[in-house]
Amino acid sequence: MITIQTERLVLRPFTLEDAHKIVSLDADPAVREFLDMPEPTSLAAANEWIEYLLATYPQGFERGFWVAEESGEFIGWFHLRPARDTRECELGYRLVKAAWGRGLATEGSRALIDLAGERVIARTMKINYRSRRVMEKLGMKVVREFAYTGEGPNDEVEYATE
Repeated sequence: MITIQTERLVLRPFTLEDAHKIVSLDADPAVREFLDMPEPTSLAAANEWIEYLLATYPQGFERGFWVAEESGEFIGWFHLRPARDTRECELGYRLVKAAWGRGLATEGSRALIDLAGERVIARTMKINYRSRRVMEKLGMKVVREFAYTGEGPNDEVEYATE
């Protein structure tokens, strides 16, 4: 797994020492607002997830999950992974509230789009205007609206690079 440096961010592979940071990040209800995550992540679940990530890292250097740090401080994480339903390259991120509104989501996402070298998709809830704005700043375009659960109203939106 490679480390990526942007103007303000370092995106690096996860380590088991990052588990408590995931717990803290996911404990904030504002961070979970647009996620299908009614409860915060437990330390045991964070450790299990990171152990899974560590097992997948040898499979590729340009896909996966990265810790995001600014000036050596944890601010969240980014991912570039195969989408579960289409296997297209999917971008995602989760950042601490203190990092919002400063262009860091756009900066980290741009680095991963550049790394991908192929069409990239990103998905969010229609009402998540902050994430939608990031996708638009990246030059991504809406390609479809869909129901996350497969039932009910189309409450999700998918963007893609061209």
